[in-house]
Amino acid sequence: MEGDCLSCMKYLMFVFNFFIFLGGACLLGIGIWVMVDPTGFREIVAANPLLITGAYILLAMGGLLFLLGFLGCCGAVRENKCLLLLFFLFILTIFLAELSAAILAFIFRENLTREFFTKELTKHYQGNNDTDVFSATWNSVMITFGCCGVNGPEDFKFASVFRLLALDSGEVPEACCRREPQSRDGVLLSREECLLGRDLFLNKQGCYTVILNAFETYVYLAGALAIGVLAIELFAMIFAMCLFRGIQ
Repeated sequence: MEGDCLSCMKYLMFVFNFFIFLGGACLLGIGIWVMVDPTGFREIVAANPLLITGAYILLAMGGLLFLLGFLGCCGAVRENKCLLLLFFLFILTIFLAELSAAILAFIFRENLTREFFTKELTKHYQGNNDTDVFSATWNSVMITFGCCGVNGPEDFKFASVFRLLALDSGEVPEACCRREPQSRDGVLLSREECLLGRDLFLNKQGCYTVILNAFETYVYLAGALAIGVLAIELFAMIFAMCLFRGIQ
């Protein structure tokens, strides 16, 4: 009976680690995609130290989970106590790190509010100055998503640095102008009419709403996946310790 339980525990351990292996492969793939994606995310990520750090963490966590899943599978199949103990310690460390990251994300969630982005845009945006990382990042966002400002074109009426640099050359930056197709290589419908604030040639929607709508589904999906990964890791640790204690 004890042998049957041990055998069952071993295969359950293998299954859970196989899912961890797949989860790590997915995180690794997402991290690589964010770093090399040619549609604008690479520029946005590279321009923001916080995002570039997050992308590297995603890559590291994905790679580590990938290896740990493989390690757990080998430890379960071979019934190796050393591999199982090593797996348990590593997976416990990752579990605590992910839990800490989730708590920190909840605590600092106010830094992702509409008001925060509006304040930063009106304070620091410099128009077409591509040597300024902040402005270049915003230009990439507005062109990629076909949006203008945080709330809309009216944000630039209060952008002090932009107004000082633009003088009377335009009501909005060129990045707000409609293009065909809507991409960095797209052709402006009418640059002159757009800079004068003509609605027909201008992207009217704010980037906050556009990006929120675009990623709303993915945010819930990411949250569900995160909860799933934490649950799998927790069960994997329990199975690892049970199997460790059952091996003679």
